[in-house]
Amino acid sequence: MNIPFHKPLYDAADEQALLKPLRNGKLVGDAEYTCRASETLASLLGVKHVLLTTSCTHALELAMMVIGLKPGDEVIVPSFTFVSTTNCVMRQGARVVFCDINPDTLTMDPGDAARKVTPRTRAIIPVVYAGVSPDMDALMKVAAEHKLLLVEDAAQGVGAEYKGRPAGTTGDIGCFSFHETKNVSTGEGGAFATHNDEFMARAEIFREKGTNRKQFMQGLVDKYTWVDIGSSYLPSDATGALLLSQLEKRDVILEKREYIYRTYVAGLTFLAQTGRLTLPVIPADVQSNYHIFHVLMHDEETRNRAISFFRSKNVGTTFHYLPLHLSPVGKSLGYEEGDFPVTESVSGRLLRLPIYPSLSGEEQQYVIESMKEFFRS
Repeated sequence: MNIPFHKPLYDAADEQALLKPLRNGKLVGDAEYTCRASETLASLLGVKHVLLTTSCTHALELAMMVIGLKPGDEVIVPSFTFVSTTNCVMRQGARVVFCDINPDTLTMDPGDAARKVTPRTRAIIPVVYAGVSPDMDALMKVAAEHKLLLVEDAAQGVGAEYKGRPAGTTGDIGCFSFHETKNVSTGEGGAFATHNDEFMARAEIFREKGTNRKQFMQGLVDKYTWVDIGSSYLPSDATGALLLSQLEKRDVILEKREYIYRTYVAGLTFLAQTGRLTLPVIPADVQSNYHIFHVLMHDEETRNRAISFFRSKNVGTTFHYLPLHLSPVGKSLGYEEGDFPVTESVSGRLLRLPIYPSLSGEEQQYVIESMKEFFRS
């Protein structure tokens, strides 16, 4: 048996969706399907504005441009995240300030984030991890007390909720990913979402290379011109068409992933109860989208041996983020080992197991039995 770590869910409906803009002879962005997908996503998220982008990385960069981040500003970010969460800050010449995570949800620790606030702090970027939102109420309180902006990195958040609200919609801006590894996938792709009219107006200009082309297309000006510094974050209409098709399957995808997630929990509970591993935690006020199933091993050596063992069983497993504060760039910012103990501990012990809609019951049982065999050996 050969079980890959990930397998995207593409089907005949997706194939037909990709053909539609091609047959229309109009693949440029902001055509029919890009606009329809943006409207559909805005409705699902319950936000006023959505702009599709070429990636969540670009959505984050767009967000930092929109809030006017500049040199001298600081942004608080968890060290346990992907580099896009920090690159978007540094590209604006601002300073990344790291904080630690909670040991249960592996999301931003609001208390540590609050301790990192200085007069130069401009924003906080909490990260949705594995489809689980951080304590947004606590982070909103920190933001309100210090007049900070909250930009949610909800790359892993499509289909998840925090206290009944879609993940990524509690703060000022939400950024989403449709990368091939995500639950809803267009290969590459992302989205910028906000309730704020001013942020949306600025985002449209930056996304259109710094021009007011959107106003021209809407007939609000008789010609468009260069009005600000911008870039090109506009995806093709094929991305919009595929996103529409994927969004139609969102409930099925969520249902299948939840079933697989709960089957893992049931199958591995004995190992957790006997102290061999730690299962993931989903708080009662959070609805996960079950993007990741991970366990925490006793130590890094055990985790690494487990990866090798699963490889010998032809099962794809992997670790996840290395602490960014211990990366070459992180160290150049003055950080060192021991600064964020929870992040460092979790990073060394985390093991991700295969979870995707087409994972069969037989394949999943093989993964579970392989985990039991690992501990017996």
